[in-house]
Amino acid sequence: MITVLSGGTGTPKLLRGLRQRLSDRDLAVVVNTGEDCWVTGGHLSPDVDTVLYLCAGLLNEQTWWGIAEDTFACHEALRSLGEEEVVRIGDRDRAVQLLRGELLRRGMTLTGATDLIAARLGVGVRVLPMADEPYATHVLTDEGRLHFQEWWVRYRGGISPRGIVWEPVAPPPATSEVLAALREADAVVIGPSNPVTSIGPILACGGVREALRDAFVVAVSPFIGDAPVSGPAGALMAACGFEPTSRGVLSLYAEFCDVFVQDVRDPVAVPGAVRADTLMTDAARSEVLAEVVLDLARR
Repeated sequence: MITVLSGGTGTPKLLRGLRQRLSDRDLAVVVNTGEDCWVTGGHLSPDVDTVLYLCAGLLNEQTWWGIAEDTFACHEALRSLGEEEVVRIGDRDRAVQLLRGELLRRGMTLTGATDLIAARLGVGVRVLPMADEPYATHVLTDEGRLHFQEWWVRYRGGISPRGIVWEPVAPPPATSEVLAALREADAVVIGPSNPVTSIGPILACGGVREALRDAFVVAVSPFIGDAPVSGPAGALMAACGFEPTSRGVLSLYAEFCDVFVQDVRDPVAVPGAVRADTLMTDAARSEVLAEVVLDLARR
């Protein structure tokens, strides 16, 4: 079994390729929930849903969030009634969020709710939220402290970040399901997601780092030079005092990383790194990178 640590964009592209090489039952995905929040009665879990929708064949692969060909009647109706939502939520996507919110209000755990939704969507990959308790990512700026969704979606990352904090201060324990998936894996793959706000919250959960030290870990860098392939990882790493390069990424994973993969075009030298094409611009390139990762895991 391969267990993948995932955020919401880069790693799902790699997961797209892994699913061409492995059966779904041989994959588990531990997903960041630091960007979760409540929106108009529904529980938004964007990274979890991106993975669920990918594996259900529903994902909008133009945006890498939401459901393909979704409609937005409810969102527009709310706007007409004077309600401004941080995130533009599609109607079918909202149905999932409303169901999740109702399940949580009934006392179900986030893991349990995710299992139920995955089963109803016909998802065969085991999709595991990193924790059942909240651990929300906030960006510190000169204009105040903003939830990640506010900073990245409402303001489009246009306000310079000064640092990252999480709420609550003490991270939650990883779920027993997450720890079992890490310990039972033949290899753990840390995908090319934001090291600070996508992978960082997973690593903070109690028991995860200890489990990774005992695992065989392959990590894929999301950087080429001093810029990430997509998203705000560069600005956020710099704001937290880390070098915004593949070298900086490895410094965050060094204590448990066995093999580090960086792009063939990356001008930043990382001693011992494996070079591969990490620009997964289509499904074929995702599959090629997945085969490289799996070959490293088999070794």
